[in-house]
Amino acid sequence: MWIPQDNPAVYKALVALQRASSAGIDPELAELLVLRASQLNGCAYCLHMHTSDALAKGIDPHRLMLIATWRDAGALFTPAERAALALTESVTLIGENGVPAHVFDTVREHFDATQAGQLVATIVMINAWNRIALAGGYPAGLDERRQVVRASADAPG
Repeated sequence: MWIPQDNPAVYKALVALQRASSAGIDPELAELLVLRASQLNGCAYCLHMHTSDALAKGIDPHRLMLIATWRDAGALFTPAERAALALTESVTLIGENGVPAHVFDTVREHFDATQAGQLVATIVMINAWNRIALAGGYPAGLDERRQVVRASADAPG
């Protein structure tokens, strides 16, 4: 199952939803969230893609190396990032305990209602992409975004 080629309408809709979900979120925070969700979901494809993106954006590699242990990483993560990472874990693992009220309370200390909604949307989207990549057997190291661009450039016309 290769969504971009096999289901282009679905792919375009997902990309549009992705863009809308991340609008207004700090790009570095967004990368941290998608990396943490991808770790929890075991999605090597997305981890490779987003680690590459994060490094290209100049995100401190130490933050990337320690995101799995953000609670114990001291001052590498701000209180707002910690709140967003806790939300990421709760939403990604929602079937275990839901999203505890204290997690949302902490998010609300750092983000307004619109921003909190954008965080949830970003987390939901990476979980969708993780499931697509895992179900489709997407290999780590391949970046379908570049494949779509390359395929478009090779297309006649």
